[in-house]
Parts: sequence; structure tokens; C-alpha cells
Amino acid sequence: MATSLLFNTFHEGENKVLKISLDKANFPPSIEYSKICMGKVLDVLLENQNISLIILNQQREYEYDYAQTHLLTQLAEVYRKLNRDERYTFASLVLDPQHERYIRGAYTEFQRIIHKQLKEDPLAAFVMLKRLERKEYTKLNNLIDQRHQLSQQKFIHALKEAIELIEHLDLIQHLLPHTKEYHVGDRMVYGNVFQPTTRPDYMYTRLITEFPQGNIEASYSFKAGNDECQVNVFGFDDNIKVMYHLTPPEFQFTEESIQLLDDAKRIMAEHKPTRDEFVDPERMREVFHSIGRDLITDLVKHRNIKMSYEGIDQLAQALLRYTVGFGLIELLLSDKKIQDVNINSPNGEVPIFIVHEDFGDCYTNIYPTREEVDSWATKLRLISGRPLDEANPILDTELKVENFTSRVSAISAPLSPTGLAFSFRRHRDFPWTFPLYAQPKVRYMDKVSAGLLSFLIGNNATILIAGTRSSGKSSLLGSFLIEIMRKSRILTIEDTFELPQESLRRMGYNIESLKVASALSSPGSEVDPSIGIRSTLRLGDSALFIGEVRSKEAIALFEAMRVGAAANVVAGTIHADSPYGVYDRVVNDIGVPKTSFKAVDIIVTTNPVISGLKKYKRVLRITEVRKEWDEDPLKEGAFVDLMVYNPKTDQLEVTDDLINGNSMILKRMAGRVKEFAGNWDAVWDNIILRGDCKQAIIDIALEKKNNALLEAKFIVMANDKFHLISDKIREKTGSMDPKRILFEYKEWLRKEAEKKGQDF
Repeated sequence: MATSLLFNTFHEGENKVLKISLDKANFPPSIEYSKICMGKVLDVLLENQNISLIILNQQREYEYDYAQTHLLTQLAEVYRKLNRDERYTFASLVLDPQHERYIRGAYTEFQRIIHKQLKEDPLAAFVMLKRLERKEYTKLNNLIDQRHQLSQQKFIHALKEAIELIEHLDLIQHLLPHTKEYHVGDRMVYGNVFQPTTRPDYMYTRLITEFPQGNIEASYSFKAGNDECQVNVFGFDDNIKVMYHLTPPEFQFTEESIQLLDDAKRIMAEHKPTRDEFVDPERMREVFHSIGRDLITDLVKHRNIKMSYEGIDQLAQALLRYTVGFGLIELLLSDKKIQDVNINSPNGEVPIFIVHEDFGDCYTNIYPTREEVDSWATKLRLISGRPLDEANPILDTELKVENFTSRVSAISAPLSPTGLAFSFRRHRDFPWTFPLYAQPKVRYMDKVSAGLLSFLIGNNATILIAGTRSSGKSSLLGSFLIEIMRKSRILTIEDTFELPQESLRRMGYNIESLKVASALSSPGSEVDPSIGIRSTLRLGDSALFIGEVRSKEAIALFEAMRVGAAANVVAGTIHADSPYGVYDRVVNDIGVPKTSFKAVDIIVTTNPVISGLKKYKRVLRITEVRKEWDEDPLKEGAFVDLMVYNPKTDQLEVTDDLINGNSMILKRMAGRVKEFAGNWDAVWDNIILRGDCKQAIIDIALEKKNNALLEAKFIVMANDKFHLISDKIREKTGSMDPKRILFEYKEWLRKEAEKKGQDF
């Protein structure tokens, strides 16, 4: 009976959870495949009301969600009715004691079915009752002693009532379509209805391991360190949603390995990390990985288990993930095809959602529990040193792990009243580059726009990148950094590090990164963004890159553009969908003076474009901001498009103003360069030359089938060579001959691709 099982009930959000421990049970923890397990669970449900979720624990945790639990609670109600209602008792059915012998055998069978078989195998009980009904009808039609007729009719009526009650159960209705080849005792049919989410004891997150009934759109694997994860992407004929199904490496572990992990985690859990340990998360992870590996090695020796060093290290990596790490989030963000990971509240009731490079918005087979998200919130507080509580319900920070870096935004009550919510934005392992953007499979920009932007950056334009959320603004700003000559000093200002400053530093850039307070956080020990921007004016001649212009720091940014600025590139990103949208936001919303807005030279607008069910990120326009206006830049013609996206051709097209040299910004830049002054053709030729150089890299990468040639490490070297060749030819000939520069550049490019391409 139920008393032989250890169980407890507790509330998790709006759910009342029943958790049953089956560690000492001699039957499997499976309602669908074990009749003993199903019967025992029904016994517990008969004693406990209003259960919403059922968790069975036996080395792993098997969770049956609300819909599946409802099928069982409904069955428990019918079971209670049939076994406690006096109408189904023997005394009630036998009208005359003399008739007892006529129905005693059939009633015994009826009692066996509704008392035992119904709670262990309700479908079999339903089938057996139907068979018993047919048998009793046959007996009724062939009665010799008519005195038995009334009792037989009453028994058949009770049978029909019981059958009707069971037949109307949602569980039976779900099972009936799968009974074509069913035979009594076959439990495989229950697998169509009961599909628990599964997780080992050492992890809180629930995982649906069963594949859905859909079409596999893609199947691939990826590495998370030395661990391999399997991904299957499912589409559905009757559903617009796409499912991303992850099989983590730990689900391939043996029971022996799982037990080792459980024990190791229990020991590790006794240590409570302090704030000091999280000051350097990378170092902290190294230390805990080493401790975990030594601990598992000791456990393996103590239990005389044979395990390779690689096997121990794999267990240590899993232990690290599920103690001081972020669990399955780390595996998701190790997939290079994933761009965003979103966790919504209420926790435990909705899956994790992702944005996939190839399939866009998807839902996953992963359900994080409240304990899990609470632990993430604690770790993010420790890593960032920023609060996350009712007084400070917003937290922005960055997460750095060996296989990825990401920006994290977290919100809590009262802003999110139903629980914690997170958004992880994965950063590319290496910075984006113009050739990566212009390659055929991406087409974020084309070679002419790449050449134009390269020319503008090379001649110290002030640029704002405008776009909606997830339009690629920060990534594009990062690619601008690659176009800066390595001899120049670069300052970056961000509240959450997103620009690829570490990658640039490793490639020899002279870069300094400043971190300021988040625009959404409460005042604290961090420096105000506007003070951070003003401080850069005292840090020497530098290119200035601002991660995002959100609030009052814009006033300081435009001050920087006007007073120091022109000596070098100043660039930043802002949320807006058009050049006038930028003006409206900056002047009317933030309060920058109209005249200060004239410090902006170029506005690059990026946005996703929609084609069918898919979205593609594109640069939509490159617009110059002219200075001869007083009140309204739109009405007075201050916004002049140099390039505009054509959705029919999926191309950025050059405008007549650019072709004809009707660009005040470009003319002003040309006036400061001896070779370009008063010569628009030379300016245009240099723009085309820069674009042709980017295209040459793309062509040779496609020819050699070596995408590493498009990555930042090679592009930085190629940009250096472009400037060196240009300067050498300028000194020799007195002009920047585009044909000669391109010829020498291509010669160098081919030799370098042959010699070093495979090393990148």
C-alpha cells in the first residue's frame, strides 16, 4: 500500500507537487511501463488531493506534468467511486440470498478488476469489463432458472455503469486510438500518453528525452569542451513551431557514472562559494574542475571501479556544470548556431526558448526548475557584483565560459511577478568582419557598402548604428573595430561587455575597455556612463566606441563628437528604425541639443527583413547627416541616403547622390587628404577598391573552401597589407592607383592563402 512508499508533497508556484522516492523499490520508476508502479502511485493519489505534478525519484527524477497527472487524478476519483459506492457491493446486487450462487463467480471477477486491475492497468480493466459484460449478457439470454433474472439484470446494469465511468476517463479516450493491435497486459500503449521529463539526481533541470512525433529538419552534433552533444531539430505538419531537441553527454552515462556524479555533487554541495571566489570566474572554474576531478578519482579508487582518465575528466566537467556552472545553459550556448537563449517565468512550467541561426525561434526540450533559476540568479549576483532583488529587479552582466561568452539580462519580482526570467545573448567566438557579412550565405551587406564603410572609418567619420533589437547592431560595431588600423588607440565604453575587446587585444590592438553603470540599474559604486564618456576626452587621441547609447550619456557622447572627436572615429549603437528615428530619440527623448546632433556624420540603419516564415538581418541604408539645417532635419533635407536596400533584389543599391558625388561628408573627408582633394573620381575609385579587396578575400575563401580566411585574424593582416601596399604605391607614383593596388593586393592574398590559410 501507499504507506510502504516514502513521499512528500510541496508547493512550487501554483503547483502542488507529489514527490515519491523509489530508491528502495524493486520495480522501475515508470507509470507507463510498470503496473506495480502505477498501482502504488494511485494509492498515494487516493490519500492526497489536488496534486498537479508527480515526480518519481530513483537515481533519476521522472516528472509527469499537469496534463499527465490530471489523467491519473481523474482515474483515482473513478477508482474511489467504484470501490466505495454501495451500489457496487455484493449485498446491493444480490436481491435474494437464494440467487447468490448465480453471480458469485462473476462478481468476484468484477471486484478483482475494479479493485486491483483498474489502478494498475486501466485499459486492461476496461477491456476485461467489456468482455465480462458480453459474457453476462450471454448468461442472461440463456437462463434456465428465471428467478435469477432480476439479480443478473441488476449486475449487468452495474457493469454498464462501471464501464461507462471508465470509458469516459480522459486516459481511456487517449488510449483507444492506439488499441488496434492491443492485447491485455501490453503496456507499450501507455507510452503514447505518459512521457515524463527526465533528469538525474545531480541536475535540477527537467529534460524531455523522448522525440516528438514530427519531421526531423536537421540533425547535428557539437562539442562543448571535450563533450559531444547531439541536436535534432523537429518541424511539424500541423504546428508552426520548431523544436530544438538536445541530448546532453551526461544522458549517455552508465548508472555507475551517474551514481558517482550524485555522490560527488553531494560532497561538493557542502562548500558554499563566496563572493571572492567569483571575482575571477575563469580561475574559480579551473580550481573547482581540479577539485572535482580529484574527488571523482578518489571515489573511483574507493569503489574499485575501472575508469579511464578521459572518463573521469568527463564526469568532472559535468560536475562543474551542475555545481558552480550554469547547467544545460552552458551546453546550449556552446552550440555556435544558437544566438539567444531565453528563460521565461513561471519557472518549471515553460521550456527554454532559443533563436537558432538556421531555424529562427525554437522551443527546446529543457524545462528549468525554480531551484535551478534561483541558483543562476545567485551566481550572476556574485559574478557581477550587482544586486538582483525587489529593490533592483534588473541585472545586466556578462558570462564568460571556456566555450563561449554571452550577455545576460535578468529580471525578478516585482517587475516579473511570476518569477525570474533571463535572456542570454551569445557572442560570436571571433569578431564579425566585413567579408563575413558580404559572403553569399550571409549577405548582411555587399562589397560596395563594405568599401564605403571602410572608407568612412578610415577617414574618421562619426557613425551611429541604428536598429531594432536583435538587428545585429553590436556585432556590426564590433566589425568596425577590425577596420581601424592597429597603430591607432581605441577606447570602448560599455555597461556590459559585448564588443570583442579581448580578441582584439590578442591580435595586437591598442585597446582600453571602460565599464560603466547600466542605464537601468540603481545608483551604486559603478561610474555613471556620462562621466565615463567625458573621461575619455582626457585619455589622449583615441577612436571611441560606445556599446549602446541609451540615456543621458548621449549628451556627453555628442560633446565628445564635437570636441575631440573629429581627430578619430567615434561610433556607437542606438535603438531606432530610421535616421529620423535616431534624431527623434536623441533630441526629443534624451534631450541632446539640436545643434549637437549635427556632430553625427553617418547613420547606418540595420533591421531584420521578413521572407515567408524567416527573418534575415540586413543593412537597410547608409545615410549622411548634412549640417545646413535649423529646425527639422527631415523637412530641410539633412538626411541624404548614400545606399538603400532593395527588398526585391535583396541588395544594397547605390543612390544617385553617391554616384554623382553629391555627398557633403565624403567631400569634407576628401578635402583633408592630398590624393582626394577636389577629385571625386579618386574618392569613388578608393571606395570601389576597398570593396574589391573585401570581395577578393571572399572569392579566394570560397575557392579554397577555407572560411578561416574570412575571420578576424586573417582580415586584420589583410587590412594591414592593404594600407602598406597603398602607401608604397602612393610614394612611388604620387597617386593611389586603384588597379595597381588591387593587382598587388591580390598577388599577396593568393600567396598568403596558399601559405598560411590552413593555419587560421
